[in-house]
Amino acid sequence: MNTVLIATANKGKAREFETLFTPLGYQIKTLLDYPDAIDVEETGTTFEENAVLKAETISKQYNVMTIADDSGLIVDALNGEPGVYSARYAGEEKDDEANIDKVLEKLKDVPKDKRTAHFHCTLAVARPGDKTITVTGQCEGTITKERIGTNGFGYDPIFWVEDKKRTLAQLDQDEKNEISHRGNAIKLLAIMLPTLVK
Repeated sequence: MNTVLIATANKGKAREFETLFTPLGYQIKTLLDYPDAIDVEETGTTFEENAVLKAETISKQYNVMTIADDSGLIVDALNGEPGVYSARYAGEEKDDEANIDKVLEKLKDVPKDKRTAHFHCTLAVARPGDKTITVTGQCEGTITKERIGTNGFGYDPIFWVEDKKRTLAQLDQDEKNEISHRGNAIKLLAIMLPTLVK
């Protein structure tokens, strides 16, 4: 059975890919299956650069098709912050609660109609001896004044999706996958799969 390595230690992310690749006869592995994997430093200035860097580095290390993603929150009133620094916006320790606090503090005087934002995800697919390809997905929303909901992770409790009249943290996993930035990128990847797994 062929293997696809998802360059993440996040089991939730891996499950999203399993539904795509398992029916095609691929086994999904994550970095949890490769404890000696290189810890790739995200030195890129864009989501695409970071995703490609991770995918290509891990693909070369194990000589296997590898998918990596880089994603984050882009807030218009903050000139695109936190952007590629979303995970470590409030510090290197990657503290979700501190990151949310920082966004809310910076937006405290910003009116509701100016609190527009979107989540962005770039997926990079690196294959030994082949050109790396990327796909992107987005999810539009606004930033709430306070946390609402307990599902999800990261900035989900403050990201309001108007179509759903709820935050991402109020949606169940299936609802979130349907509209999320990563879900949208995975849908595009699914369309390209026949050319990737031939």
